[in-house]
Amino acid sequence: MSPSETTVSPAGQASAPAGAGDYVSALAASFLGWTLDAFDFFLVVVALPSIAHDFGVDNAAVALSLAVTLGFRPVGAFLFGLLADRYGRRIPLMIDLVFYSVVEVLSGLAPSFTVFLVLRGLFGIGMGAEWGVGASLAMEKVPPRWRGVLSGLLQEGYAVGYLLAAVCSFFVFPRWGWRPMFFIGGLPALLALFVRFRVKESAVWESTRHGTWRDLGRGIASQWKLFLYLTLLMTMMNFVSHGTQDMYPTFLREHRGFSSQGKDAIVVVYSVGALLGGIFFGLVSDHVGRRRAMVAALLLANLMIPLWAYAPTTPLLVAGAFLMQFMVQGAWGVVPAHISELSPDAVRGFLPGFAYQCGVLIAGSVGYIETVFARHTTFANAMALTALTVFTLGAAVVAAGRERRGATFGR
Repeated sequence: MSPSETTVSPAGQASAPAGAGDYVSALAASFLGWTLDAFDFFLVVVALPSIAHDFGVDNAAVALSLAVTLGFRPVGAFLFGLLADRYGRRIPLMIDLVFYSVVEVLSGLAPSFTVFLVLRGLFGIGMGAEWGVGASLAMEKVPPRWRGVLSGLLQEGYAVGYLLAAVCSFFVFPRWGWRPMFFIGGLPALLALFVRFRVKESAVWESTRHGTWRDLGRGIASQWKLFLYLTLLMTMMNFVSHGTQDMYPTFLREHRGFSSQGKDAIVVVYSVGALLGGIFFGLVSDHVGRRRAMVAALLLANLMIPLWAYAPTTPLLVAGAFLMQFMVQGAWGVVPAHISELSPDAVRGFLPGFAYQCGVLIAGSVGYIETVFARHTTFANAMALTALTVFTLGAAVVAAGRERRGATFGR
């Protein structure tokens, strides 16, 4: 074990551990919330060329809408994170689920690209709010010894959302176009009812919450060094994920010549790889440590770049896409457990989620950067060089930090 790694015994909890039914309900709510959040986001990714065509703009403009969504996520994380640490996890989560569901339906009704862009910014607020509140609720309830693998399952709600977006595009888009797909994005509003009737408040929050806004502000300010590190970490991790995901369907469609449905089939395959990778490396992190698991996944991802970007045949390209997302989301699967464990109890609703979304703000333009870069070289070169850079730097940032694998919450 390295000097900067600490394993904390589960003994000495101040709050009684959640029962199986309690933490399963919290994990299910957080997983489904993140799944539907990602589904709504990736609808733009899988339908990007068609949205651009209908609004009379180029692909780079719609890629910029992705950056707008990502750029507004810190606003949601800031507002709802403060509410989660002051008033509990459940109520902010329910409000957010209804909010982003309404915005998503309105996106399908947008009469112009300007309105669409505004709505995608509002959706970013809802998307930014969900992860921090949901992850803190789930990670505070699950048993510490299973936190890594369940973290992988929770985070890969993102991969499942991507998969569902591809499935939706495969079946809905050829018949009705892209707009009805956004109407399906209203489903998260129903999940708010599940949270209302099946999910209990976090006992860790109840035993460690700040009594006033002033105390909460002081508690957050005292963690500024940790916040800076988490923001740097999440910046690199978002470069890793969005740099390999956001423009890949467009690459398949416009630069590899796949049909819309062919592209969707490949997205489904590599989304399955992402789901499996997140759970696998989450499980590995429970045994070898969070940092070691993340660094291994990122370095192995470098080896997948030639197949992912340059494969000469379709079977090899599909294999490369599957293995790439297995590694990328393998590293990501460790994130909810890792940064929740690093964050103090009383600011866990705010700190991990806000740092995550600040990282998104910095890294969110990577799809647009790749599109512009591709104008001066091939799309494959643009993505490959981006991936090589962010994987290597990301591994270095992870390795430079510390960890608290198995930390007990609510002491």
